Amino acid sequence: MVVHPQFTEPEAALRAAGHDVERVVLGEDFVLDPAAVPAGADLVVIGNPTNPTSVLHPAAAVAALARPGRTVVVDEAFMDCVPGEPETLGARLPAGVVVIRSLTKTWGLAGLRAGYVLAAPGLVARLAEAQPLWAVSTPALVAIEECSGPEAVAEAEKWAVELGTERDRLAAELTGRGLYVVPGARASFLCVRIPDALGIRALLRQRGYAVRRGDTFPGLGPDWLRIAVRDRSSNDTLLEVMGELGI
Repeated sequence: MVVHPQFTEPEAALRAAGHDVERVVLGEDFVLDPAAVPAGADLVVIGNPTNPTSVLHPAAAVAALARPGRTVVVDEAFMDCVPGEPETLGARLPAGVVVIRSLTKTWGLAGLRAGYVLAAPGLVARLAEAQPLWAVSTPALVAIEECSGPEAVAEAEKWAVELGTERDRLAAELTGRGLYVVPGARASFLCVRIPDALGIRALLRQRGYAVRRGDTFPGLGPDWLRIAVRDRSSNDTLLEVMGELGI
């Protein structure tokens, strides 16, 4: 069972491995209701904060998905966008919960594929048995070490605070233009509903701005875009261009 809208690769990987996958599509504002997940689901995948909605689910709500005979996989790739990480389950791992984290989002190192998994020792051992040899490159190993040190952690925390301020400002600017921005965004992007979003996306691309289409995410559609939160100057330039396009 995959909770949507969210990153689509886990579902694609599960299907490629021969599993039957069902979907739970969250309702208004994409708030998690643990009761929406059928009791018979033996594997549940959820993002927190979720890509592309930027919604941060309460740790208690995510933990409530756990039950005997079920594995809950929580994708916390964007959790370091949240100062203090109050809703992470990594520090208090409930039974049956697996947390996967990335070290590449904050540092712009997506090509290195550097991350880690937190789970019970027995499950980690089973994962290790299936892991291909040399699964992590030497550059990625170096990046993991550098991005996990005290100085890096402090820098990432400072960045998360600054990101939150600029994200809230950008969200207010977009809301002031009559657009619907999914409330409570906590990741490094905003999920925005815009009429003719695909057409707007094409026009922005012509002007040199790449925004993520929403229609490929289950639960969204052709009127949704994911907009990254950059520095103030870049965000202001994007807003200026959107204004020229009548947005």
